[in-house]
Amino acid sequence: MSAPANRAAGDPGRRENPGRRENIVVIGGPTAGGKSEIALQIAREFGGAVINADSMQVYQELKIVTARPDDAALSTAPHRLYGVFPARERCSAGRWRRLALNEIAAAAAAGRLPVVVGGTGLYIKALLDGIAEVPDVPEAAVQAVAAWLDEAGLDAGRARLRAVDPATAGRLATIDRQRLVRALSVFDHTGRPLSAWPADRNGAAPLRAFRIAAMPPREELYRRIDARFAGMVDAGAIDEVRRLDALRLDPSLPAMKAVGVPQIRAHLSGETDRATMIEQGQAASRQYAKRQFTWFRRQYRSPDAVFAQLSERMRDEMFNKIRQFRLTG
Repeated sequence: MSAPANRAAGDPGRRENPGRRENIVVIGGPTAGGKSEIALQIAREFGGAVINADSMQVYQELKIVTARPDDAALSTAPHRLYGVFPARERCSAGRWRRLALNEIAAAAAAGRLPVVVGGTGLYIKALLDGIAEVPDVPEAAVQAVAAWLDEAGLDAGRARLRAVDPATAGRLATIDRQRLVRALSVFDHTGRPLSAWPADRNGAAPLRAFRIAAMPPREELYRRIDARFAGMVDAGAIDEVRRLDALRLDPSLPAMKAVGVPQIRAHLSGETDRATMIEQGQAASRQYAKRQFTWFRRQYRSPDAVFAQLSERMRDEMFNKIRQFRLTG
């Protein structure tokens, strides 16, 4: 992937540009639901720039297993925030949001329509609604909490979170290891609980969003998921994860938990055969899609367009709606 087609606008710590309100298109929905195809067609029609909102597609080492856009897509339209972080780093929603706002501003300044696409609901919500601007926590502080959790156990971690940050502990439906590490490392590094950081609503002010939901029928989606995962394996996903494994990264890093990575790692370690690995990867992908369905139906309220599949008639209708949106906001 070439650097110009995949750059990040500025350093992750760069301040966002609070300039004039920009018209953007935001496409969300479950994995394998057709979001990338919709984004590419919009980018072709309107001279757009595609901006990634998938929390795993930001990692350099995960091209095949996350189904990043291929060379044909990259040659058709500019693509931003794909493969911009090494797997050894953690990309939070706040960090991504700052980069995304910069890319939106850069696209608009170049006369391109920003087309934000991805299945990570938290990223989309952060972009449109704002997010608590918590300082980035140094990796050493994160690792210290992770090491303590390994020794003390998750129950001790949950008890500590309830003691130092009862609001966050009460808000989280499932206090898993990753969320514990995040909340406790923020407290240890800043001296303030995660819930004490004020929500930054800056994201709602400079953007006008035309929201599209790609929501195919579930049975059709699951068939696509199964075929795609098997195709990833045939296309080299095993070798990709083998190279990732060779980096000997912390298993708690987000990239190490990407759907498909744990299943392929188990196969590489001899725990499962190839057929079982594919079945487990397909099952994990379907479970992830189910969670995405639930999130987008509950949180992605009143999208401007909903697609079960992108027929020619619906595509033309979508284009007309976007043209009207750009004229009227």
